[in-house]
Amino acid sequence: MNTRRSFLQASALLAAAGAAPRMLASPMAANGARVVSTWDFGVGANQAAWKVLAAGGSALDAVEAGARWAESDLCNPTVGRCGNPDRDGVLTLDASIMAGDGRCGSVAALSDILHPVSVARRVMEQTPHVMLVGEGAQQFAMQQGFERRRLLTEDAERAWREWLKTEHYAPQINAERRGRPGDKDNHDTLGILAIDANGHMAGACTTSGMAFKMHGRVGDSPIIGAGLYVDNEVGAATASGMGEEMIRNAASFLVVELMRQGRPPADACREAIERVVHKRPEASRTLQVCFLAMDRKGEVGAYALHRGFVYAVCDSRRQDTLLDSRSVYTSEQT
Repeated sequence: MNTRRSFLQASALLAAAGAAPRMLASPMAANGARVVSTWDFGVGANQAAWKVLAAGGSALDAVEAGARWAESDLCNPTVGRCGNPDRDGVLTLDASIMAGDGRCGSVAALSDILHPVSVARRVMEQTPHVMLVGEGAQQFAMQQGFERRRLLTEDAERAWREWLKTEHYAPQINAERRGRPGDKDNHDTLGILAIDANGHMAGACTTSGMAFKMHGRVGDSPIIGAGLYVDNEVGAATASGMGEEMIRNAASFLVVELMRQGRPPADACREAIERVVHKRPEASRTLQVCFLAMDRKGEVGAYALHRGFVYAVCDSRRQDTLLDSRSVYTSEQT
């Protein structure tokens, strides 16, 4: 009965929310380029990517540049060098990159390498594979000339030792972000999507994953079709939030396929959220799921399960625009 009641409540909220508006549906900037990223740190990632696009560079180079910025210049507990470790005190990084022509590469559970997104690109370009993991990914990175270095920061190690006192594992919705959208320390993955002046698309994801996760846990970010999917003929999508839900629903692939069927990006994201709620209505109360999408014409849309998801947009007319995503649950009291 409780499961049925929760599902009916969630369905009512979805119906009340109605069809999401088409975000940024105006014609693209004069040079045809645009880049979008998840969360407020997406502003910095977009600016790094825009330097590439403004100079006439490719979408693939742009998303790599944006992700590299997040991995090294940003200091956030869920992305890159400042990420929190797993429950064994080991910092592992996941990343993926994909071009609109279907080429893709990823790494998972990679340790001691600063730029996993660039290793993922080498996997795409220098191997017959799509994904390398763990020690194999690290070995490949070093063979490709990447420097091995200790990345775990003193702050992250201190947080881990504090966690060991209770070993209580309960990931929170938009962890450490209970204020207005745009507050610092927002939660989860950097996902970045771009379209260049030639109309080619690309995307990348990078993350350190859930803090104090089980050693060896891999989320959606490095899994093509879950955390990221790009198709030049349709558009691109990326995801953030509880990675297990993205994997269960092949979420980013689903968003792109819904756009292929004619849904605008925001509507495609909302319908993907509905799938998550329908399958696991009880769990949907305590987890966050967010989608960001852009179609091949540059129209952008987003939707989240819970409030608090923001995304950044950059083109020749706007360099640091941060937008709120609509959500199924609009109150923190869910």
